[in-house]
Amino acid sequence: MTIFQSYKPKNQKEKALASAFLKLKTEQEVANFLRDILTIKEMEEFANRLEMAKLLKQGMSYKVIAKKLKVSTTTVTRTAHWLFHGCGGYEKVLK
Repeated sequence: MTIFQSYKPKNQKEKALASAFLKLKTEQEVANFLRDILTIKEMEEFANRLEMAKLLKQGMSYKVIAKKLKVSTTTVTRTAHWLFHGCGGYEKVLK
């Protein structure tokens, strides 16, 4: 059984950001909000991280994931760390 840590927002701005997501009701509303606050490159990076987490959960090797997504194995390792030892966010959205 994995025990996840719990992230506490550091300030009111971080709390407001987390609360902002709670106001969104549809996939399209979330996509629109993400596009408003992120650059195209940031969107691609975050989408890649989620895909990495999905592939890691499926048991794919770090090297294969790195090659498939055109990222370094260091990036895959960092994503794996947060997937398996983070706050449970990846786990929640991948269920």
